[in-house]
Amino acid sequence: MNTTAPATKPDAAGPDALSYPWSDTPAGGTVRQVATGVGWVRMPLPFALNHVNLWLLDDGDAAVVVDTGFGLDEVRTHWNDILAADGRPLSRVVVTHCHPDHLGLADWLAARDGARVCMTQGEFLGGHALWHQLPGHCVADMVEQFRAHGLDAARLDALATRGNAYRRGVPALPASYHRLFDGDRLRIGAHEWEVIVGYGHAPEHASLYCESLGVLISGDMLLPRISTNVSVFAATPDDDPLGWFLDSLHRISKLPDRTLVLPSHGSPFRGIRTRVEQLVTHHRDRCNELLAACSMPRSAGELLGTLFPRELDTHQVMFAMGEAIAHLNHLAVRGELCRQVDGDGVIRFARNA
Repeated sequence: MNTTAPATKPDAAGPDALSYPWSDTPAGGTVRQVATGVGWVRMPLPFALNHVNLWLLDDGDAAVVVDTGFGLDEVRTHWNDILAADGRPLSRVVVTHCHPDHLGLADWLAARDGARVCMTQGEFLGGHALWHQLPGHCVADMVEQFRAHGLDAARLDALATRGNAYRRGVPALPASYHRLFDGDRLRIGAHEWEVIVGYGHAPEHASLYCESLGVLISGDMLLPRISTNVSVFAATPDDDPLGWFLDSLHRISKLPDRTLVLPSHGSPFRGIRTRVEQLVTHHRDRCNELLAACSMPRSAGELLGTLFPRELDTHQVMFAMGEAIAHLNHLAVRGELCRQVDGDGVIRFARNA
C-alpha cells in the first residue's frame, strides 16, 4: 500500500548530471520565489524521507496552494506563518495526488478561506478508500497480499500492528472537490497551467505544466535523486504500475528540456530528458537483477534483499514489497517471468524457458 511519498533507495544513475539553480532550500515557514508568481515551500516529514516541497502560486488578489503537507502541528504552524505574511486568501487548493504529504492538510487549508479543493477523481476516491480502509485498500488486505508474496511473519506482524498510518497523515478529508482531467488548463493569475495525468505512483497523479513560465510542478512523478515508488495494491493484484509509470515518463520527456522541474522531494532542477533516461535505466537494471535471481522460483518477499540490500524499517518494508511485486508483475506482463502458486500457497516467479 503506497500511502506517502517515495521511500525507495537513492537512484545510482548520476543525478548530479542535472542542473540545480539553487544550492540551498527554504527555511521552515518561508517562501522562496522560483519563477514569476511561483513560491517554493518546504515542509517536514516524520520519515527517513524528511521533507516535502509544496508550492504557493500567485492568483491575483488570492493565492493557490499546490499540495498541502503531512498532518503535523509543525506544518500547520508554518502554513499559518506563511499565509499570514502573504495576507491573501486562498482561492484553490490543488492536490497532485492522495498520499498524506500531499493531501494531508487539504481539508484544513480549504476551510481557512472556503477554497475549492481541485484534484483528479482517482486521487479523491483513492484517498477515501485508504482513509476509510475499504476492501483492497485496508491494512488487513495489504498484509494478506504480502503474506501471499512470501513476506516473513515478523514483518507481517509489524505491519499489522502499525495499523492505519494513513489517517495519521490525513486527519480529515474533503467531502467535495473540483474534478481535474488530463489536458485541463487552469488559469491561475496571469498564467495557464496544463494538467498532465500520470500513472504508476498513484491512481491519477496530476502534474502541472506552465508553458509561458517554462515550469513543471512534477509532484512525485519526476524526482531528481530518488526513484518514485511504484506499488501494487491488494485490490488490483495483477496491475502493471511500473509499465504505466514508464509510459508516463515518456510523455513527460516530450516537454522542453530546459523546463524548470519543481519536484515534491529534492531540489528544483533542469534536465528532464536526462532524468527520464536515468530512471528508465534504473528500472531496467532492477528488472535485470530480478531476472537473474529468478533462475529458480522466487517470491517478492524472498527478493527484497535483491532490490533493497539494506535494513528497512516497517514503513519502508511496505513500499519495498509493493515495489518488488510491481517489478515482478511487469516482467510477467512482458512474458519474461511466469507466475506460479506453490503448495505452500506462496506466489513465486520464475524465468520463462
